[in-house]
Amino acid sequence: MSQTPTPMVYIRLRSRIRIQRGRAVKLGDIAHVLTSSEDQEGKLLELELLRPGPEDGNLILIDILQIIPRIRNILPEVSVELIGSGHTLVEVIAGNGQPSKSLFILVWLLLFFGSALTIMNFHADVNMQEVQIRIVEMLTGHRDEHPYLFQVAYSIGIGFGMAVFFNHLFKKKWNEEPTPLEVEMFLYQQNVDKYVVIEESERMHEQERREMNADERS
Repeated sequence: MSQTPTPMVYIRLRSRIRIQRGRAVKLGDIAHVLTSSEDQEGKLLELELLRPGPEDGNLILIDILQIIPRIRNILPEVSVELIGSGHTLVEVIAGNGQPSKSLFILVWLLLFFGSALTIMNFHADVNMQEVQIRIVEMLTGHRDEHPYLFQVAYSIGIGFGMAVFFNHLFKKKWNEEPTPLEVEMFLYQQNVDKYVVIEESERMHEQERREMNADERS
């Protein structure tokens, strides 16, 4: 007599999601779910895991060990197979999550003038104007104290070089390769997420130990 195979549920958790405060976090928000039954898959995708409140802060760690008991409450016969990482960071945001236009303009102005001053200070340190005068003299044979044509071409070249280096011109990208800035931001976000995961895991374990000690005393 052959045994009926145990139904399998495959779960791959997303590394990080953003959700508005007050909205319930469902399994379908934080994970890709694959089952042999569409009915089971629909139930799992709508499974509510938590509803962030003001006391939860803006970063919440959801671990696979918190998810498995919830799944077995509604589908006790299934076996859960995890693919990839065993946790998801939930970033809780207030409002619509859109950046402030006034803040964007302020940051843009600070970056613009800061970059301009940096370039000007560098040129002053290396005496760039004298270098340009000397280059024009070598090319043309006569000295020009104000080589405006050369300086305009040089300025355009700086802008073009930065656009090529950062692979961006406003919203347009030259190719699909990530820019150096995007790579640095990605690595920074990864390090922040790792730190938060470790801190939240320790906090959760400490809370579990306190609850166990309280139960033993009672």
